[in-house]
Amino acid sequence: MVSSSHEAMHRIFQECPDLFSRVSEVLGVDFAPPTAVDILPTDLTETRPLERRVDTLLRFDTEEDGTFLLAVEAQGKKDPAKSASWMYYLTYLHSKYRLPVFLLVVCQDRSTAEWATRPVHIGNPKWASLTMRPFVIGPHNMPLITRTEEARKDPALATLAAITHADNRDADAILKAVSGALRETPEQLAYVLAEFIAQGLGGRPIASLWRKLMAVELSFFQSSVSEELREEGREEGREEGREIGRQEGQAAGLAKAILRLLDRHGVDVPSAARERITGCLDLELLDQWFDRALTATSVDELFADE
Repeated sequence: MVSSSHEAMHRIFQECPDLFSRVSEVLGVDFAPPTAVDILPTDLTETRPLERRVDTLLRFDTEEDGTFLLAVEAQGKKDPAKSASWMYYLTYLHSKYRLPVFLLVVCQDRSTAEWATRPVHIGNPKWASLTMRPFVIGPHNMPLITRTEEARKDPALATLAAITHADNRDADAILKAVSGALRETPEQLAYVLAEFIAQGLGGRPIASLWRKLMAVELSFFQSSVSEELREEGREEGREEGREIGRQEGQAAGLAKAILRLLDRHGVDVPSAARERITGCLDLELLDQWFDRALTATSVDELFADE
């Protein structure tokens, strides 16, 4: 089964294909920014019943480097069988499109990256008929971006760096830097990049920090994460609802979620306001308070315009 981390490591190149020109700088190879990029079908299946799919396939048009194809593969662990598959992808694509083809492998651990970097030869020591030399990106060579001003220069590169450094001991500083940069990034792009980071972190403990940053600092981000927090409250309410009724239970769960968000912000909640929240049974009003609690700095903001 394809993991969310796997998806994030290659799909970011579909959303931000020009990211490759900056990644190539990390690799020490100078590829000019593209003048045009096409996302091509990833199905490399032959006529015989053998299905082969590359993760992401892009065609770049550039002024300096001409037209070429880039196959992006996300690799989570060492897999000896992958080398043969990658070599097949390159030869098939070269035969089909008659264009130069490059392979970029994205990893999240150093040992897998080092394994993927090794050239693969077809032939024998006397003469290699074919040699594959992929580009490899991972925690061993991606920049460690821990300052917001640096992340702000290139949010897409900072996002990919955060994904590849998901297991770094400074991951919390990396995520805080990226979240600060995304606050000043156009909302549509910020939404996509934030979602990629959420996918790239997978089930790691640090993922909970990113959920909090998205819910609190990235207040514009109306995604599955804020809905997940809301649903957590509703789920708690369903449990309580078995005893005190469905609507009352959901209301109680949402009230708890609102109070948790305010507590995370360090917002002081007087007893009167706390009773007003916990005593409310209007789910629509509680949803409204929940949305305000994502960015509230005082309890008065919660009840504004009422």
